[in-house]
Amino acid sequence: MMIYMWFIFIMMFIIGNLIFVLKHKHLLIVLLSLEFIVLSLFFFLLIYLSYIEFDMFMLMVFLVFSVCEGALGLSILVSMIRTHGNDYFQSYNIL
Repeated sequence: MMIYMWFIFIMMFIIGNLIFVLKHKHLLIVLLSLEFIVLSLFFFLLIYLSYIEFDMFMLMVFLVFSVCEGALGLSILVSMIRTHGNDYFQSYNIL
Protein backbone atom coordinates (compact mmCIF):
# COMPACT_ATOMS: atom_id res chain seq x y z
CA MET A 1 0.00 0.00 0.00
CA MET A 2 2.84 2.38 0.82
CA ILE A 3 4.49 1.69 -2.55
CA TYR A 4 1.38 2.94 -4.35
CA MET A 5 1.41 6.19 -2.38
CA TRP A 6 5.06 6.80 -3.25
CA PHE A 7 4.29 6.03 -6.89
CA ILE A 8 1.40 8.51 -6.89
CA PHE A 9 3.63 11.18 -5.34
CA ILE A 10 6.39 10.63 -7.90
CA MET A 11 3.92 10.72 -10.80
CA MET A 12 2.31 13.92 -9.49
CA PHE A 13 5.71 15.57 -9.18
CA ILE A 14 6.84 14.47 -12.67
CA ILE A 15 3.57 15.56 -14.30
CA GLY A 16 3.77 18.96 -12.59
CA ASN A 17 7.32 19.46 -13.80
CA LEU A 18 6.43 18.37 -17.33
CA ILE A 19 3.57 20.86 -17.48
CA PHE A 20 5.90 23.56 -16.14
CA VAL A 21 8.50 22.86 -18.82
CA LEU A 22 6.25 22.19 -21.81
CA LYS A 23 3.49 24.79 -21.31
CA HIS A 24 5.51 27.93 -20.65
CA LYS A 25 3.66 30.35 -22.93
CA HIS A 26 1.00 31.48 -20.45
CA LEU A 27 1.70 32.77 -16.97
CA LEU A 28 -1.52 31.25 -15.60
CA ILE A 29 -0.56 27.72 -16.66
CA VAL A 30 2.90 28.15 -15.18
CA LEU A 31 1.39 29.26 -11.87
CA LEU A 32 -1.08 26.35 -11.88
CA SER A 33 1.71 23.86 -12.52
CA LEU A 34 3.73 25.35 -9.66
CA GLU A 35 0.72 24.96 -7.37
CA PHE A 36 0.38 21.35 -8.49
CA ILE A 37 4.04 20.74 -7.62
CA VAL A 38 3.44 22.30 -4.19
CA LEU A 39 0.41 20.04 -3.75
CA SER A 40 2.50 16.98 -4.58
CA LEU A 41 5.14 18.07 -2.08
CA PHE A 42 2.42 18.52 0.53
CA PHE A 43 1.22 14.98 -0.23
CA PHE A 44 4.80 13.73 0.16
CA LEU A 45 5.19 15.47 3.51
CA LEU A 46 1.88 14.05 4.69
CA ILE A 47 2.93 10.51 3.80
CA TYR A 48 6.41 10.90 5.24
CA LEU A 49 5.38 12.53 8.52
CA SER A 50 2.61 10.00 9.10
CA TYR A 51 5.02 7.15 8.33
CA ILE A 52 7.53 8.24 10.96
CA GLU A 53 4.69 9.25 13.32
CA PHE A 54 5.90 12.82 13.65
CA ASP A 55 3.94 15.93 14.57
CA MET A 56 1.95 17.50 11.72
CA PHE A 57 2.84 21.08 12.70
CA MET A 58 5.25 21.38 9.77
CA LEU A 59 2.37 20.72 7.37
CA MET A 60 0.58 23.81 8.67
CA VAL A 61 3.72 25.90 8.20
CA PHE A 62 4.10 24.51 4.68
CA LEU A 63 0.46 25.32 3.89
CA VAL A 64 0.87 28.90 5.12
CA PHE A 65 3.88 29.46 2.90
CA SER A 66 2.22 27.83 -0.11
CA VAL A 67 -0.89 30.02 0.29
CA CYS A 68 1.31 33.12 0.49
CA GLU A 69 3.13 32.00 -2.66
CA GLY A 70 -0.16 31.47 -4.45
CA ALA A 71 -1.44 34.90 -3.44
CA LEU A 72 1.75 36.57 -4.67
CA GLY A 73 1.55 34.72 -7.99
CA LEU A 74 -2.09 35.70 -8.43
CA SER A 75 -1.36 39.35 -7.68
CA ILE A 76 1.48 39.37 -10.23
CA LEU A 77 -0.83 37.74 -12.78
CA VAL A 78 -3.56 40.35 -12.22
CA SER A 79 -1.14 43.26 -12.44
CA MET A 80 0.43 41.92 -15.64
CA ILE A 81 -2.97 41.38 -17.26
CA ARG A 82 -4.05 44.92 -16.31
CA THR A 83 -0.92 46.49 -17.74
CA HIS A 84 -0.42 44.34 -20.87
CA GLY A 85 -3.89 42.90 -21.53
CA ASN A 86 -2.90 39.22 -21.67
CA ASP A 87 -0.67 36.65 -19.97
CA TYR A 88 1.57 35.66 -22.88
CA PHE A 89 5.25 35.74 -22.06
CA GLN A 90 6.09 36.82 -25.62
CA SER A 91 4.21 40.10 -25.25
CA TYR A 92 6.31 41.29 -22.31
CA ASN A 93 9.30 43.43 -23.13
CA ILE A 94 11.96 42.76 -20.51
CA LEU A 95 14.17 45.63 -21.65
